[in-house]
Amino acid sequence: MQAVVLVGGEGTRLRPLTYGTPKPMIPLMNVPFLERSLLRLKAAGITDVILPAGYLPEAITEYFGDGSRLGLRMTYVIEETPLGTAGAIKNVERFIDGPFFVLNGDILTSLDLTAMIRFHEERGGLGVLHLIRVEDPSAFGCVVHDREGRITAFIEKPPRDQAPTNEINAGTYLLEPAILDFIPPGRNVSIERETYPAVIAGPRPLYAYTTDDYWIDLGRPEHYLAAHRHIFDGRMPLGIEFTGDAVTGPGAATYGPGTVIGPALVGAGSYVAAGARVGPYVALGDDCVIEEGAVVRESILWDNVRIGRNATVEGAILASRCSIGEGASVFRGAVIGHDVDVDPGSVVSGEARLGKGPVRVS
Repeated sequence: MQAVVLVGGEGTRLRPLTYGTPKPMIPLMNVPFLERSLLRLKAAGITDVILPAGYLPEAITEYFGDGSRLGLRMTYVIEETPLGTAGAIKNVERFIDGPFFVLNGDILTSLDLTAMIRFHEERGGLGVLHLIRVEDPSAFGCVVHDREGRITAFIEKPPRDQAPTNEINAGTYLLEPAILDFIPPGRNVSIERETYPAVIAGPRPLYAYTTDDYWIDLGRPEHYLAAHRHIFDGRMPLGIEFTGDAVTGPGAATYGPGTVIGPALVGAGSYVAAGARVGPYVALGDDCVIEEGAVVRESILWDNVRIGRNATVEGAILASRCSIGEGASVFRGAVIGHDVDVDPGSVVSGEARLGKGPVRVS
């Protein structure tokens, strides 16, 4: 069994965080999200991983190398131009030699991959798509299937009152190599809009595998924040246990004289000064400094972030090496990119997107 992890997107919805960091490398509890996904694959016995990369690929290749540090064999295929979900898979066809998983690079889920393998082996179709149920399917692609699970239709972003089902494409697929015959080479192809509809029109079926597992798309800042809170609360199992006011993480026992209110994660080398308060629901990266009187709540701070004296940060995301000046206030919903300095006494609104260069969010 192999896996193709789609990591080529630019992560425009997460800007300015993704100006200097490709979306798969944004930290989730201080570890690159892609590493979390790769460890899930390894736990399911899948150690041969292919990564079609396009945006800032060197950040991925330099961090993971050949994958041996994680006990994996990793193959990189760099896209010169974006090829879409199906085009990216077709572009790595020469490395595929059997059934393979496809994982969208921005989906966090507790899906049991081994159970999905068993389901596929029982059905014997051309592939299996993981589905989840949502309250409002209008922002997603609905997938219609019969009682046996055979998929009969794909409906992209229907109006809520017209949606035929609340089951949506959850972005994990288990496919047979024969599906590659449905994808034309050398151009941008969407697997959801073009490939799957062509497959279900033929004789070999695609099956739906619907579960109630945890699932969230990390592609928006508010979802990225929510995912951390869900991990802190135990809704998404990640192998990290937060019990009561316990603080978990390298360096947590030596973070300084300040107060850390759990659940919280403190990275190696971070320092909380006397009179400063961190938590609850804070993921503090490595080598951060929280100065005297500062307050940080319900926020994600990447590495080497400095919060000045008496500054307040609440419900925000701060990328690496940014600095919040003395007495400044950063309000809920704000996103601050790499290497940004916020002046002392400034007020950063919840709608703010601060980053180097123009910040465009789509």
